[in-house]
Amino acid sequence: MWTVIYVACNEAEKQKIEKRLTEEGFLVKVKQISRKDGAYEVLVPRAEAREAHQILIQL
Repeated sequence: MWTVIYVACNEAEKQKIEKRLTEEGFLVKVKQISRKDGAYEVLVPRAEAREAHQILIQL
């Protein structure tokens, strides 16, 4: 099961978050939720959500 840990407001923000989490060894999925606004959900496996969120806090 995948869990949303962040909603990025644009492509650049999405890429930054995705890159950082991938570099830290997390499996990452990205799902576009709004074409008009360019918003994206960043998802990780539920078992990794807490650790991934801690990485985002450091950004």
